Amino acid sequence: MLGPVILAASRSDRMRRFVSAAPGTKQVVARFIAGESVDQVVPVVQDAVAKGLEVTLDVVGEDITTREQAFAARDAYLELIEHLKGLDLGTKAEMSIKLSMFGQALEGGHELALANVRPVVEAAAAIGTTVTLDAEDHTTLDSMFAIHEELRKDFPRTGCVIQAYLYRTEADARRLAASGSRVRLVKGAYKEPAEVAYQDKAETDKAYVRVLRVLMEGEGYPMIGSHDPRLISIAQELARKAGRKLDEYEFQMLYGIRSEEHLRLAAEGHRMRVYTAYGTDWYGYFMRRLAEKPANLLFFARSILTKG
Repeated sequence: MLGPVILAASRSDRMRRFVSAAPGTKQVVARFIAGESVDQVVPVVQDAVAKGLEVTLDVVGEDITTREQAFAARDAYLELIEHLKGLDLGTKAEMSIKLSMFGQALEGGHELALANVRPVVEAAAAIGTTVTLDAEDHTTLDSMFAIHEELRKDFPRTGCVIQAYLYRTEADARRLAASGSRVRLVKGAYKEPAEVAYQDKAETDKAYVRVLRVLMEGEGYPMIGSHDPRLISIAQELARKAGRKLDEYEFQMLYGIRSEEHLRLAAEGHRMRVYTAYGTDWYGYFMRRLAEKPANLLFFARSILTKG
C-alpha cells in the first residue's frame, strides 16, 4: 500500500523540499537519472549503443506553470537533438515526451502542447529518429491521443504509450494496433481512482497480457515496457505465436533497473531500449520509480540513514 502514498507525495512541495535536501538523495537519484545536462547524458547514450542497446531519452520535468517553461522544455529537446545529430544513431536514440511539460495543462494547453511538440518531432525526423508521447494521468489522455493522431499525419512513426491499469486501454489498443503504429505498453505509474483503473496488481497484470495480445496480433509495432520476468516471457511467447520476427517488436526498461537483463535480451537478438531520463527537475519521475517497487524505497531509506 506504499505506492499510492508515495504517488501522493510526488505532488507535495513540502515533500519535494525534504527529499531534495536529504543527505542520501543524490546517490539514489543517480541510479535512475543519467545526468543533469545533455553533455552528461550523451556519453551514457554512446555507451549503451556500444553494448548493443537502444535508448529513448526523457528530459525530466512535468509540473510547469507558465508558457515560458513550456517553451524552455521544447528548447531542451531541440538542444538534445542538436547533440544527437553528429552521432548518426538513427532510431537507436529516440525521445520520449510528456505533453504536460509542453504546456498541456495551461490555458489553451492542447493547442500549445501541439505547437511546441511539432518542431521537436520535425527535428527528430530530420536526423532519422522519432518521438514517443508518454501517457500521464487519465485526464490528459484524450488530448494526448488527439495530438498523436495529428502528428502521425506528417510523421507516421510518432509513437504513444498506453497503460494497462486503465479500463479504457484494451479499446485504445485495438484502435492503435494498425499498420505503421508504434505503441509502448506499460502497467501505469500514476495514482488513479477505482472508477477508471484497476487497483489490484494481479488484475493489472491480467489486463497487461490481454492488451499485449491485442498489440502482438495487430499490424503495428509493440514496445513492451516491463521489468517483470513473467510478463517478458509471456511477451516472447505471444510474439512467437503471432509470427513476429525479433525486429518486429522491442522491449523497454528503465535506466538503472535490471541492467543485466537489458544486456541479456540484447545478446539474444532482441531490440532492447533503455528509457533514459536526465535533467535537474527529477523529483516527480524519481518518486514514481520509488512507488513502483518497494525495494527502491528501501534502497532510498537505507541511503538516507547511512549518509545522515
